[in-house]
Amino acid sequence: MTTIDSSSDHAGPGLAAADSESLAGIIRSAGLKVTAPRLAVLRALTAAPHSNADALFGVVHAGLPGTSLQAVYGVLASFGSAGLVRKIEPAGSPALFERRVGDNHHHIVCTRCHAVHDVDCAVGHAPCLEPADALGFDVRAAEVTYWGLCVQCQLETASQLETSHP
Repeated sequence: MTTIDSSSDHAGPGLAAADSESLAGIIRSAGLKVTAPRLAVLRALTAAPHSNADALFGVVHAGLPGTSLQAVYGVLASFGSAGLVRKIEPAGSPALFERRVGDNHHHIVCTRCHAVHDVDCAVGHAPCLEPADALGFDVRAAEVTYWGLCVQCQLETASQLETSHP
């Protein structure tokens, strides 16, 4: 599960207010009403892209105790419809959300620790990949998920092998 560091107010209240105004402007520009839960979800997702709804709820609920998990799902749905967030669903994982939208990027997932990172498209333009037979479809996008071991898990795996085979 993705964890989020909610201690982003190290620079003081002036920066936090500027951050809130910037996030509020993003919400307004999408045609949505600015609410405390929407601001909190957008702030949490900015701090920790590729988060699932439960992780986002944990952060939002800590700052807004009256917020429910259902409210977070509602915010994510409205953000998705407005084009503010993208929902990704790596196999075997709960849905993850990110703010990076509108470009043609893919994801790489660690099969051990489940870390998720963005990977720019190898081709550079949508749909990135062309099917051998599009069956009459006008293909606009392709989603690619790469799977492997992240650097940290490679090191830990190698270390475990060395200690088990002296």
